Amino acid sequence: MSVRGEARALTSQALLRLHLGSRVRAGWARVRASWALILQASLAAGIAYGIGQHVFGHEMPFFAPVAAWLALGFSRDRSMRRVAELAGGVAIGVAAGDLVVHVIGSGLWQMSLVLAGSALVGRFLDRGALLTTQAGVQAIVIVGLPQIGGGPFGRWIDAVIGGLVALAFALLTPTDPRRHPRTLARAAVQELATVLHGLARGLRSGSVEDVEAALLTGRASQPALDEWRDSARSAAELVRLAPAHRRHRAELDRSVDEAVLLDRAMRNARVLVRRSVAAVDEGHVAPALGDAVASAARATDDLAAALGAGHDPRAARDALHALAATLDPHVLVPDDWKSQSLVLLLRSLVVDLLEAARATPAEARTALPEL
Repeated sequence: MSVRGEARALTSQALLRLHLGSRVRAGWARVRASWALILQASLAAGIAYGIGQHVFGHEMPFFAPVAAWLALGFSRDRSMRRVAELAGGVAIGVAAGDLVVHVIGSGLWQMSLVLAGSALVGRFLDRGALLTTQAGVQAIVIVGLPQIGGGPFGRWIDAVIGGLVALAFALLTPTDPRRHPRTLARAAVQELATVLHGLARGLRSGSVEDVEAALLTGRASQPALDEWRDSARSAAELVRLAPAHRRHRAELDRSVDEAVLLDRAMRNARVLVRRSVAAVDEGHVAPALGDAVASAARATDDLAAALGAGHDPRAARDALHALAATLDPHVLVPDDWKSQSLVLLLRSLVVDLLEAARATPAEARTALPEL
């Protein structure tokens, strides 16, 4: 294999490792945000199954845990309306299916009939799509499955049990819609901090490998940023419809804006790192630039901690203000036009970080020395 081929293979392996690392960190962020919801829904399904089996004497109360899990699941939207829609849809579908099976049997035309009937009943009862969808799905399952002991309406009773257990859990275990976006915000902003720390090491040591690793990390981090943005938008839309959570609307709307600003900052960081590769390779980087990037990385660490906790990122904002004041390319790296061009890119990145740290656009720009 040629030297160029070996280098390309090593780069591909490094990209794969960094991409996997980024995906693993994002996956753990999702697990941290959802584990409590999953455990609650799993417990609700077990309780519903136990009630159907031990209280009502059903041999296999299949639809009790099904209804409980579908109504709760791992969704962060556990408003009473949504849970009631899902539980009601399951109960309607099971009832319609049981009725058709006991009156006219099961078969091809019975399947079509029960699906159409349950969906029409769902549309009549509620305008929500969830109820109608679940009613149709459960009707299909009922017609397609063999009858299990429990009487002519045993499966419907099981579905009602599961729905009631889900409603009880939704009522007794309210969820905070801010938790998941905060967790993803910390993970996404920490990805940017990791990129900047790697770049700072490369600039200080003159290591092209460290700078290239920082670039690969930046390219692999996009899914974490996208997931934070999507989660923040979903939560912001949820609180507009949920009166109990409207007090959180300002924070979640701000989280959407912060996700957009951090995405912009990451894109600027990638440009800075990409331009730094050639500069380091040619040995044209002043040590002061590495120190400035390290300061930006530490401020980004503070920003990740603050956004993850839902606090005002004052420490990050102050650190970024102090850093911005030093970013005069003619003073920081005099007589080095290549390093000066990198300082100009760092200035754009710091402006984005300042805005994400809740400085106004005007404050962020005036914090920089005039050129």
